[in-house]
Amino acid sequence: MPEDAPYDPYIPSGQAAAAAPQQQGAGGNARTQALQAQIDDTVGVMRENINKVSQRGERLDALQDKTDNLAVSAQGFRRGANRVRKQMWWKDVKMRMCLIAGIIILILIIVIPAVSTYTMLSATSAVIRAGARRAVPRVVRQRQAVAGARANPFQRLNAIRALSSTSSTSEQANRDRTRAIIIRTLSQIGSRREGQQYLSYFTSVSSQKFAVIKVGGAILTDYLDDLCENIAFLYEVGLYPVIVHGAGPQLNRLLQEAGVEPEFEEGIRVTDPKTLTVARKLFLQENMKLVEKLEGLGVRTRPLTTVLTADYLDKEKWNLVGKITSVDKAPVELAISQGYVPILTSMAETTEGQILNVNADVAAAELARALEPLKIVYLSEKGGLFNGETGDKISHINLDEEYNHLMSQSWCRYGTRLKIKEIKELLETLPRTSSVAIIHPSDLQKELFTDSGAGTLIRRGDKIEACDSVAAFPDLAKLKQTLIRDREGMDAEATVDRYLDFLKTTPFKAYYDEPLNCVAIVLPPNAERSHPTLATLTVTKEGWLSNVTENVFHAIKKDHPKLVWTVSEEDENLTWFFDKADGSFSSKGNQLFWYGIDNLQELGVLTDEFNAHGRAMLGDSNLEARLRRAAQVSTRNLNQSTRPAQARAFSTMARRPTWAPAAASLNGKRTYATTTNPNPPLGKKNASNDVPSRVALIGARGYTGQALIDLLNTHPNMDLRHVSSRELAGQKLEGYTKKEVIYENLSPDQVSELEKKGAIDCWVMALPNGVCKPYIEAINEARKGGADHRSVVVDLSADYRFDNTWTYGLPELTKRSEIYKADKISNPGCYATAAQLGIAPLVEYLGGTPSVFGISGYSGAGTKPSPKNDVNLLKDNLMPYSLTDHIHEREISAKLGADVAFSPHVASWFRGIQATIHIPLNKTFTSRDIRQIYQDRYAGEKLVKVVGEAPLVKNIMNKHGVEIGGFAVHSSGKRVVVCSTIDNLLKGAATQCLQNMNLALGYAEYEGIPTM
Repeated sequence: MPEDAPYDPYIPSGQAAAAAPQQQGAGGNARTQALQAQIDDTVGVMRENINKVSQRGERLDALQDKTDNLAVSAQGFRRGANRVRKQMWWKDVKMRMCLIAGIIILILIIVIPAVSTYTMLSATSAVIRAGARRAVPRVVRQRQAVAGARANPFQRLNAIRALSSTSSTSEQANRDRTRAIIIRTLSQIGSRREGQQYLSYFTSVSSQKFAVIKVGGAILTDYLDDLCENIAFLYEVGLYPVIVHGAGPQLNRLLQEAGVEPEFEEGIRVTDPKTLTVARKLFLQENMKLVEKLEGLGVRTRPLTTVLTADYLDKEKWNLVGKITSVDKAPVELAISQGYVPILTSMAETTEGQILNVNADVAAAELARALEPLKIVYLSEKGGLFNGETGDKISHINLDEEYNHLMSQSWCRYGTRLKIKEIKELLETLPRTSSVAIIHPSDLQKELFTDSGAGTLIRRGDKIEACDSVAAFPDLAKLKQTLIRDREGMDAEATVDRYLDFLKTTPFKAYYDEPLNCVAIVLPPNAERSHPTLATLTVTKEGWLSNVTENVFHAIKKDHPKLVWTVSEEDENLTWFFDKADGSFSSKGNQLFWYGIDNLQELGVLTDEFNAHGRAMLGDSNLEARLRRAAQVSTRNLNQSTRPAQARAFSTMARRPTWAPAAASLNGKRTYATTTNPNPPLGKKNASNDVPSRVALIGARGYTGQALIDLLNTHPNMDLRHVSSRELAGQKLEGYTKKEVIYENLSPDQVSELEKKGAIDCWVMALPNGVCKPYIEAINEARKGGADHRSVVVDLSADYRFDNTWTYGLPELTKRSEIYKADKISNPGCYATAAQLGIAPLVEYLGGTPSVFGISGYSGAGTKPSPKNDVNLLKDNLMPYSLTDHIHEREISAKLGADVAFSPHVASWFRGIQATIHIPLNKTFTSRDIRQIYQDRYAGEKLVKVVGEAPLVKNIMNKHGVEIGGFAVHSSGKRVVVCSTIDNLLKGAATQCLQNMNLALGYAEYEGIPTM
């Protein structure tokens, strides 16, 4: 056996090894093979088990990860719930404190004078009721008391003390009553909205228009105390309901005791003379019982019996049963005006004086038609109407929306059906604001004042309509006003216009009532939204108080079993949203709500997205977010209007040294310690505005104007409102697809008017040199009026590049904070941009005057025909011009603070500039050193690209930045040649203009700009 053979326990070792095969023969080999097979099988089984265990472990790990994620989400839910609970508690405390103060003031104004008046009137009425019979004995007793007091001064003193004690007791009783009213009021208030509802009743509803309350006979028997306490409260706060009562159950009992069998025909009691005699006596007794109880609580009442006039309903069928023909409301209104609560029985008289029995419900309805009260209340021991199938109390019935549905239900029959039908007929004759409530007497105050109510509230309401296109709205102008109302921001109207344009291309379903007190828009799921989303909900105060919001939300819920929406935690109706949601999640001052979503994985994804993006997760679909951003812009513009005019970052000097007095500006304190760039870009995190700005472009015919229009067309927040061109006036603007814009020929006066109105956020002057001055003067003149709104002006010409009241707009070199604060910006020239960026990093190392050899495409000469844009003349040619004292030479020198020589040329290509710059140095550098200086200076700049090789013009065409490279250093190390390329229509003009607009208007600096 070889020494390096592997050890085999089944092969004998030592000297026997050689003989073993011969002894074992074939049998030994067979046993070995069998054992090996068993081992292989065992190993295979073990491997399978190991794989299974591994797979199970992976599944367990995955489950553990999901469990951990759910635990984190649950923790987030708890934190959010606790935070919202604390916020809601504090808001509730503040609301209740405000309401307490308001109600105390209200009571001081209303209740105390009323109590004082009542005390005086009570004394007077007590004297009157005593009558002449008691007058003489009283005089005698008074004279006796006076005589006794004169005879005994101590007795007189005791009498005075007794009088003082009685007065003190009365004052204490008044204070206790006032305290009880406050406590009772506060105990009923459940939200700020309900508090507002209290105050609206106290301040706007006349006593005669408040309520008609129908009281059934069973209520007078079983719930008299509850009824009277609630009426006493209304009386104390200056509201006088009209009470109409019957006595049906008591009458049945008395007739039965008298041996008279009650007789009904079609549900109406047949009333013969004997029955009427018993009924009249009973009604007067019940009336007096109610009056005495209320008088005992301090409520002045006036029983009235001559208000209702009737004729026989059908004398042959029902005998002495009446049909009310008229209501004399004068006695009712007189009683209320004198501070009494009118109490009527359900009896009427004919014109001949015959008393007739009338149904109490009918009497209440006729009174309501005459008085047109805010509420009609039917008191019922059941406390409302009930769904015959579920047994649940019906909280609200909106007749316009639900009447046909209710009438088709199998359980709606007999008394319930008749009651709903009669109430519908009643409400159709009353103002739409009126309503009927069927409630338990103990819940009277809650039903009258709270938002939630207690029994069944029936109103006409408004039928909830739905549509799925903007064109389907019956009145688009009214819809716009609805979406704008109560919104902040100068640009609210334009924001709503853009939102409607968004809806024209987006599937949605809108829900609204006829007067548009409530409008809701729901977006269906799509690739970006996994669930239906409530994009906007706008509700008037009347909509909240009339519960139309409930009806709209009910309609939404019928169509959308699942729904997601977001609300600011500052929303005053936050509790209402909590009631409507199955769950919520709080993050960064906003609340995410949902219903119908039970899957934990779905909820995890939803809450993670909300936690990461907040309300921005809804994108442009949320109108509230758009309008809020518009308000932020208004505030920012207002703040800008108070700032003085900003100077340029680099000022022109009368005497310039040969190198860099502005070096300190270029190498100032860093904004961020993590960058070598002393003036880093302002990215998205620095943006303070994402609401569209209104732009006007003056001089849109040229190449630069067209390039800027293309950029504005793709910018998410630039809204081009006006384009002015004398040659193209009246024609449609091509290349702008956001909306149709027609060329105008705006005069300076028209520009001034637009500025005065605050109609424009940014003016862009794309005019030749020397032309824009009248427009600038017009804008300056308009600003003298002291208007809050101040627009931004960006001038693309050279007219104001040397004016120190304007900010020079080269963001890579000018302090960006200066551009952000500026309202007058002079856009740099194309050559000037390329040259300054090519020289600026080396300004402090200048050893002489840099020289710039520039070559531009012929588009730089503009659209007006000239030799410099004559294609035939430029073919196979290079044309030098203005070889000294070119305006760009002065511009470059002024901004860098160092003399620069500039020699421009025009070539045969259309666009693009090549600048070859010779820079003398005051110390020795290598090419690597120079390149490193440029890379450090322009670190983070997305529109400046530092390359190793010399950049080419053809590579920069249609690009939005500058390429700088070459960095060829002379053998002496004291001179470097730097090459810079730029597209003269983009970064040399339009792109740089947009860059300045973004900064000055508060957007991210590179918004809408394709970066390098």
